[in-house]
Amino acid sequence: MRFDATGKVSLDHIYTQPDPRSYFSVLRPLGYCVPQLAKPYFAKLIKEYRESQHVAVPKVLDIGCSYGINAALQKYDATMDELYARYCGADGDADALGDAETGSVGGVETGAVTRAALLARDRELSRSRQPAHGIRFVGLDTSGSALSYALEAGFLDDAVHADLEAHEPTPRQRAQFAGTDLVISTGCLGYVTERTLMRVVRAQGDRLPWMAHFVLRMFPFDPVESALAGLGYRTIRVEGVFKQRRFASPQEQTLVLDRMSAAGVDAQGLEAEGWLYAQLYLSRPYSTSGTPSGGLAVREESTAPTI
Repeated sequence: MRFDATGKVSLDHIYTQPDPRSYFSVLRPLGYCVPQLAKPYFAKLIKEYRESQHVAVPKVLDIGCSYGINAALQKYDATMDELYARYCGADGDADALGDAETGSVGGVETGAVTRAALLARDRELSRSRQPAHGIRFVGLDTSGSALSYALEAGFLDDAVHADLEAHEPTPRQRAQFAGTDLVISTGCLGYVTERTLMRVVRAQGDRLPWMAHFVLRMFPFDPVESALAGLGYRTIRVEGVFKQRRFASPQEQTLVLDRMSAAGVDAQGLEAEGWLYAQLYLSRPYSTSGTPSGGLAVREESTAPTI
């Protein structure tokens, strides 16, 4: 088992496959659930933006979108349980993608399911579950294969394959970012820094999109908050914490707890019990009327479904 510089187990390989089967089959045993917990918070923020800013079809940029998970949950009201079953099968077999009784997808034996067959079924999902309200999802990721799948499946409406930590956006990429209404993420901040966010915001000209980021507690948000403040944002942290996933091994837990201890973050009752936890930060321009909390400053347990 390999670990990255943060102490977390390296899962890079699951983000670079031609389809999401490895992603879900690896993360399922770890109880990965933060997109599901984030779903009602993003939905509420999108609704408030649509109504308060009078934008019929908000444009949402998902940073670190991988296979378009957040987009699938928001646009088509999918759940993480449904996606796990869709790509892993009820028994957790990455090839068991069809009906649990027939063992097939569209009459094709599951062992022979191709990327094309998966895409065909996912396109049917996007056709059959049209969102009640308009929403446009743009994904930003360094994995071209994950973006390609999400775009072809119809989860994403546009995709930006770029590493904004290392490079300024190209003119085409800046055009793709332009007009963004909301910027979201579920776990990439800490690897992605304020550098990426600054480059996204600067591509907007004078506009400042709203932001909502779920950030692991092991990563300090202060540098991001400070950089955003310099652009005219006010940031608040939503009350409560959100499970991301279980630790992959005792060694990973030890490495992460050591990092948190060195940073002065108390892990007792949370990470010390075996799960990685995230916090939600909301950032809005100071010019926005009302508070930046979007009515979410008090955690609403009843609206945060679990899997």
